[in-house]
Amino acid sequence: MTDKHITDITFKSFDLPAELQQGIEDTGFSYCTPIQAETLPIALTGKDVSGQAQTGTGKTAAFLIATFANLLRKPAAAGQGPRPLRAIILAPTRELALQIHRDAEKIGVHTGLELGLAYGGTGYESQRCTLEDGVDVLIGTPGRIIDYFKQGVFKLNEIQVMVLDEADRMFDLGFIKDIRYLLRRMPQPELRQSLLFSATLSHRVAELAYEHMNNPQPVKIESEMITADKVTEVVYYPAREEKIPLLLGLLSTWEVKCALVFVNTKRVAEKVAAYLGGNGHETALLTGDVPQKKRQSLLRRFTDGELKIMVATDVAARGLHIPDVSHVINFDLPQDAEDYVHRIGRTARAGAKGDAISFACDEYVFSLPEIEDYIAHKITVRQISADMLPKPQPPLKIERRPRRQGGGRGSSTRGGRSGNASPRHRSG
Repeated sequence: MTDKHITDITFKSFDLPAELQQGIEDTGFSYCTPIQAETLPIALTGKDVSGQAQTGTGKTAAFLIATFANLLRKPAAAGQGPRPLRAIILAPTRELALQIHRDAEKIGVHTGLELGLAYGGTGYESQRCTLEDGVDVLIGTPGRIIDYFKQGVFKLNEIQVMVLDEADRMFDLGFIKDIRYLLRRMPQPELRQSLLFSATLSHRVAELAYEHMNNPQPVKIESEMITADKVTEVVYYPAREEKIPLLLGLLSTWEVKCALVFVNTKRVAEKVAAYLGGNGHETALLTGDVPQKKRQSLLRRFTDGELKIMVATDVAARGLHIPDVSHVINFDLPQDAEDYVHRIGRTARAGAKGDAISFACDEYVFSLPEIEDYIAHKITVRQISADMLPKPQPPLKIERRPRRQGGGRGSSTRGGRSGNASPRHRSG
């Protein structure tokens, strides 16, 4: 194998249950990525693993395969009543929980194991009913899982496998007290298998592993650079009023398969999406107050290629698995260097190539030195010429519905002028 993102170790080389092996073959996977090649020999023996790997390296498949193998080899005792919950996979965001669930359905299609989902924002009663009927594997976010647990919807005393994904993000989002609450109600660390994955194995993550895991074996996969090594990074220095024209000019010269445009605030996200829509680019808009059903619909359309551009705040910077993102544009430079890495990690996944373009305007240029220190290299500077700054058409005006308590809005702006606008938009 010549691609260093894929090893020469095959999944068939592992002693996996036949029904699990069939599911892996159905997905089209043959060879392991480095994180899979390093973690599976350890995890398949039942040992705990604390793994560090960049996003998009295949860690989800690694912990799903290990989890399913454990449950199939140690089936639940036959008895009356709902099947007991035997594995729990904790994720920091609902988007990541949904993606893990989709992957689990594919890999575990022949195993006969029942999967459950628990995440906030929607589906409260339907999720609860599924869990009351009994599932083998529960995938979800800490808050909703604790809610159901406290109501007695399921128990944690028969957990065989605990997976904690993106542990560093759990700290960032303030979930660590919830995580500790759940871990303390599961069997003791030596009586279950624990698999922890994180982009960084920081001191606080290591402390969590030491306290709640059974002598975890560390696995660290890192490339020569902290950013994915097949991302081409460039930076432009536009004035604030040049950012919209520059974005439109660049989009007109690229072959965009799938582009993510990151901004720092919801107000700017709406402005950028409106300008894109008014200039012929149908665009998805993803911000923190988009209702969950709308969010899922937009992500599905974007992932399926129906929409080629998504404007997002950092709600989408982590936990989203969107294949084939060709371009990531930092319309606003993030104010946190780690967020830069997470944003551009949406492209060049699993060995593919991608482009990351940043606008260092007068408002956010001060973040650039910290970002370059963090990634340990300079970002290539590109000059702006007059022909790169077309005069934009007016933006679409979003006709906002009255805001409902606890709700939000999401939209897609349809390219073209008034005759092609979606019902909720009119041209300006």
